Amino acid sequence: MRMDKATYRKYAEESAKKSNILLNISKAFIVGGLICCLGEAFLGLYTKLGINLETAKILETVTLIFLSALLTGLGFFDNIAKHAGAGTLVPITGFANAVIAPAIDSKSEGFIMGVGAKMFVIAGPVIVYGTIASIIYGVAYFFIK
Repeated sequence: MRMDKATYRKYAEESAKKSNILLNISKAFIVGGLICCLGEAFLGLYTKLGINLETAKILETVTLIFLSALLTGLGFFDNIAKHAGAGTLVPITGFANAVIAPAIDSKSEGFIMGVGAKMFVIAGPVIVYGTIASIIYGVAYFFIK
């Protein structure tokens, strides 16, 4: 039996689990904030260790990427994201997860056709359109300035 759009929309709305928007926003805000606080803690740690600020910022970024990749590989990142929602999409951790998760899922297909080919399935468009946008903004800034 084929449903028309209106019938399907009604069916989908009745079947969809209702979410508590305020609770979801609060969780995302708290988890995203905690990730940012963790990053600031690493930055503080690295500068306390006598590392110059520029290098400490790089180490902070690499540390957050590593932790996100590690938690993804161990299967914890998905559990955190299940409860935190968009809070885990803080750019560095979310991007690392978007690269690592498809690579892990397709490792059984081999390193070339699996991991290598599928690694950027999710993150690839972000890289492409981010690069294009930065070029357009850079050219516009050049001519405006």
